[in-house]
Amino acid sequence: MSYLLNRFLRKFSGLLLGALGAFTPFAAMADATLKVGDQQLQTRGILEASGQLNNLPYKIEWFNFPAAQPLGEALNAGAIDVGGLGDAPLIFAYAAGARVRAVAATRSIPRDLAIIVPDGSPIKTAADLKGMRIATTRGSIGHYLAIATLERAGIKLSDVSLRFMQPADAKAALASGNVDAWSTWDPYVALAEQKDHDRSIANGIDLSSGLSFQAATETSINAKHAEIADFLKRVAAGQRWALAHPDEVAAMQSKVTGLPPDVLKTVYQRAQLHPVAIDDGLVAEQQKTADLYHRADVIKTRLDVTPSFDRQFPLDAR
Repeated sequence: MSYLLNRFLRKFSGLLLGALGAFTPFAAMADATLKVGDQQLQTRGILEASGQLNNLPYKIEWFNFPAAQPLGEALNAGAIDVGGLGDAPLIFAYAAGARVRAVAATRSIPRDLAIIVPDGSPIKTAADLKGMRIATTRGSIGHYLAIATLERAGIKLSDVSLRFMQPADAKAALASGNVDAWSTWDPYVALAEQKDHDRSIANGIDLSSGLSFQAATETSINAKHAEIADFLKRVAAGQRWALAHPDEVAAMQSKVTGLPPDVLKTVYQRAQLHPVAIDDGLVAEQQKTADLYHRADVIKTRLDVTPSFDRQFPLDAR
């Protein structure tokens, strides 16, 4: 009897210690705050709609940005720990010496990137952009799309006038006729098409990889590794859920952003955003994007993008 009791106690103690060991990382997060950068509250909207913000073992402080450039600057300054941005903005940030690393990746159908013009514009195709004024945001995926579209059309950058501005200013400039076209991304594309009746004359199909990333500072990766790992797991789960629930995501996103639900539903349905693993093939795609910037003389020296990725957070663990 004594033998059996001792054996039971040893087994129970082992189970208890194992449970406590599993709980310890979450307990350690209780007082932690993860500072998360977002664009147009898209990540937050998906997480809220999918229930992934329930039972968080740490706090999230959200910072919303109109575009990737200021988000990248906030990362570089250490004002946020992690944030979502496209492939081109990550390259610009890395080229500028920012100590940030891509820790998770997603892919979308790049129809959500487009060069748009007013409905009555004489511009019908990319070939008509020669001599035109094109608004875009410096270092954004819209900037990349403009360069790639012009290159494919055989138009030199010197044959157009790129006007760099934030999306709200670009929208106003297009409406007022101060620019002829606007190279941008969703939800701005969907909003312009559905509400302003602007036309898309080029998009990212066969030009853009459709990649976007969650990027984190080196300091945060080291200091908040457990929090970032948990956050990335929730983001991936939310993205998978959103693929099958565009109406719910659009409704929640509308409450958060104030954008019309029908616009947001279009955004999610055509993007088909889903998490993908950071592997050698993905890094090679990012290298092609960086090489295009080098060919266009936007980045003065060829950039090796490999060190801009951190593979400590594999997709199969999320």
